[in-house]
Amino acid sequence: MVVPGAFLVPVLLLLCRLGPCLAAAHSPPGVECVLFNEEYMTCMWGSRETLTANYSLYYWYENRSPVVECKHYLQDRGVSVGCHFNQSEIIQFQPFHVLVNASLGGRTLEIPSKRMELQDLVKPEAPVNLTIRNMSNNQLQLTWTSPYPKAQCLEHAIKYKSNKDTSWTEHQVKGDVFSFPSVDYEKYYTFYVRSKINSYCGTTQLWSEWSVPVVWGSNSTSKAEEQLHWFWIHTVLIPIVSCLLLLVLVILLVRMERVWVILMPRIPNPSKNFDELFITHKGNFQEWAGVPKDVMESFKPNYSEKICYVSELPPKDSYEPLWEGSNHPPSLMPGALAAPREHSPYKNSYVGV
Repeated sequence: MVVPGAFLVPVLLLLCRLGPCLAAAHSPPGVECVLFNEEYMTCMWGSRETLTANYSLYYWYENRSPVVECKHYLQDRGVSVGCHFNQSEIIQFQPFHVLVNASLGGRTLEIPSKRMELQDLVKPEAPVNLTIRNMSNNQLQLTWTSPYPKAQCLEHAIKYKSNKDTSWTEHQVKGDVFSFPSVDYEKYYTFYVRSKINSYCGTTQLWSEWSVPVVWGSNSTSKAEEQLHWFWIHTVLIPIVSCLLLLVLVILLVRMERVWVILMPRIPNPSKNFDELFITHKGNFQEWAGVPKDVMESFKPNYSEKICYVSELPPKDSYEPLWEGSNHPPSLMPGALAAPREHSPYKNSYVGV
């Protein structure tokens, strides 16, 4: 089915009338469609930054169906930039046509696209389950599986290098097995695989993404463990430790005074306690200590005691007065007291006057 002739007249009229408007609308350079693993398809014609008009997409299969508008638009911040097709809407080996309408200023311009063959737009999914086996004579065998439903329609590319190499080596194979002829057991190797539709099922240059790598060699296990170790350190341990340190610092800032008193007790400074002693009381400890005056007076020496006179009295049976004709004893000077002898027959007596 070709584009009806009725479409040509509006297109020509709009091209004449809306030339300046189309320049301002930045029409998309073309519609790019990709069929992902034969499960769904997307047709894109721009992005939010390049589009200034509203676009609508219509599609049909040649000699098969009428014109149908896109049912699932892909939008970027409210602007239609593409269309999503479900598996039920996809028909391979049938010429596929797309028509995009640009609406600007109340006028519409129809922009047709070139004819497309969907079998040439297939992009398979990346291979999975890469496995390496040791063969005899220092050979390796690499196998994988593909999620693409038609494995016979695929060709594959393998790239690999050792830890001693600086560049990748790439090979293309038809099946899902690759034999590595010779390996060095002192090295370890990294392998990737990707796929695309072969020439028997389509004409395309759309390769799948590279697979998850597989590693083989004497140090492959240790390297994988080392990578896992550093992964946990960088993504888990360091953030957790940083958060804990930050939390501890916050707590220390809140309770800084209490923490410093516990960790580094302050040495008491007694100088302030003795300011009053030396400044106000001028070093008078008793006055500063609040000792009562009567107590202080009791500690002072008292030299007003009466003099005590000492005399020796003879025994009662041979008593002889020591003085005669006088009622008063002779006056004695202090220090003139006779010291008692060691074997005196007299008893010492002390009389206080």
